[in-house]
Amino acid sequence: MDTFALVVTILVALFFTYTNGFHDSANAIATSVSTRALTPKAALAMAAVMNLAGAFLGSGVAKTVSEGLIETPKGSTGMGILFAALLGAITWNLITWYYGLPSSSSHALFGGMVGAALAGGTQVYWHGVLDKIVIPMFVSPVVGLIVGYLVMTAIMWIFRNSNPHKTKRGFRIAQTVSAAGMALGHGLQDAQKTMGIVVMALVIADVEDYGDPIPLWVKIACALMLSLGTYAGGWRIMRTLGRKIIELDPPQGFAAETTGASIMFTTAFLFKAPISTTHVITSAIMGVGATKRVNAVRWGVAKNIVLGWFITMPAAAIVAACAFGVVHLAFL
Repeated sequence: MDTFALVVTILVALFFTYTNGFHDSANAIATSVSTRALTPKAALAMAAVMNLAGAFLGSGVAKTVSEGLIETPKGSTGMGILFAALLGAITWNLITWYYGLPSSSSHALFGGMVGAALAGGTQVYWHGVLDKIVIPMFVSPVVGLIVGYLVMTAIMWIFRNSNPHKTKRGFRIAQTVSAAGMALGHGLQDAQKTMGIVVMALVIADVEDYGDPIPLWVKIACALMLSLGTYAGGWRIMRTLGRKIIELDPPQGFAAETTGASIMFTTAFLFKAPISTTHVITSAIMGVGATKRVNAVRWGVAKNIVLGWFITMPAAAIVAACAFGVVHLAFL
């Protein structure tokens, strides 16, 4: 196996993690920044540290990505498939970041893997894609919407007789904790997705055996790149999440972040399902906003975001399939 191809694929995987970080930093901190619970710089620094910590909390999601979606491809063709998959995901990340659309980096990666695998003649485990990706893709936003609505309703009932000014000030402080939980969950989910890809590359290159534990250096490299990307900050998407869907106040921000973090930890530890942090926090914001009144949520913006979710996997798959065609012609 060409060592150069392995090194290039790992570097591209780490660059994907970096784009994932700045693309998804809004997930963790947009609500805290928009309610002025945290300054942008403090929020980004906190999110970067918590992303780093979250990456070391488990490995179930990484195992799903490396073993449960496509057959581990062989030889130089296999490395070309991984390279093309990452290229498809990075391209989609950059396009959606440019337009300020909070799409899912995770589903861009999964779409890229499926598209490149099909183009390269590698088996796709459709049952795994359905169980671990497609079903959670539909279920997690619905759960986020409902739980966000219920959490916010409970907060409004519990604090119904409280001084509004004092309540908002208290929730502004509480938001630092909920935002940290959100960032920790993001690290737990998203750093592991790239770990899974790097492990696949090491198996293809015969550096690791199938089923081996994730090497420590892989965990550290992926966690660091996600943190660096997060600290770089994706301000375009932050404006969409923090302001354009609904104008949030601190109790609403706390409710949305608590909902999002809870769902991410539950899915990672119980189901080992790599869900989209973007889908969860966006739907939680919509659910929280709907407690004010249904038309307080700008459903037109929400509709565009949801449409983006549906086209993410196919779009990344098409780009990855085309990228594999180019790689195959040029190098294989």
